[in-house]
Amino acid sequence: MAAGLAAEPKSAEVTNWAGRIGWVVGLALFVALVYWLMRQGWKWRATLQSDLPELPESPAEPGAAKLRMSGRYHGSTTAGQWLDRIVAHGLGTRSRVELTLTEQGLDVVRPGADDFFVPRERLVEARLDKGIAGKVLAEGGLLVVTWEHGGKQLDSGFRSDRAAEHAAWVEAINSMNNVRTTEGTAR
Repeated sequence: MAAGLAAEPKSAEVTNWAGRIGWVVGLALFVALVYWLMRQGWKWRATLQSDLPELPESPAEPGAAKLRMSGRYHGSTTAGQWLDRIVAHGLGTRSRVELTLTEQGLDVVRPGADDFFVPRERLVEARLDKGIAGKVLAEGGLLVVTWEHGGKQLDSGFRSDRAAEHAAWVEAINSMNNVRTTEGTAR
């Protein structure tokens, strides 16, 4: 009996190539649709924020540097609303960053994205926080600088390559505009 079972011919499994190709094409079209919808949302948000004026450029003579920092720029949001990302004028583009604080203000140099300058009188405060749209870190892992631009207050999030530098930045920015700090938080 065992010999009879072994002698029965077995057919090889047939691959349904048309079905597989159909699923792959369908999945690719779905991914493309989702990507296109995300891009349209990003463009719509930029259109809604088109009233924001052009970003200020660095002055010809910015003065001596008080502090320098290299790290990551994680984006800007409407002040106090950490999920309301600002995308106009490239402010939503994450990038490497070189920050320089001078007596005239904050110089933000972003390779591959638009650089901008925040004049001293537009700096509102700095604080340590845990998140901004698209980035959440441990408590105090993000340097958030609040500044005024075009009649709106914006929060910009930065993360230094050496996170221990953040406290010095908070103190320096807040002391420029006489903002009192308690335990690392402004106001």
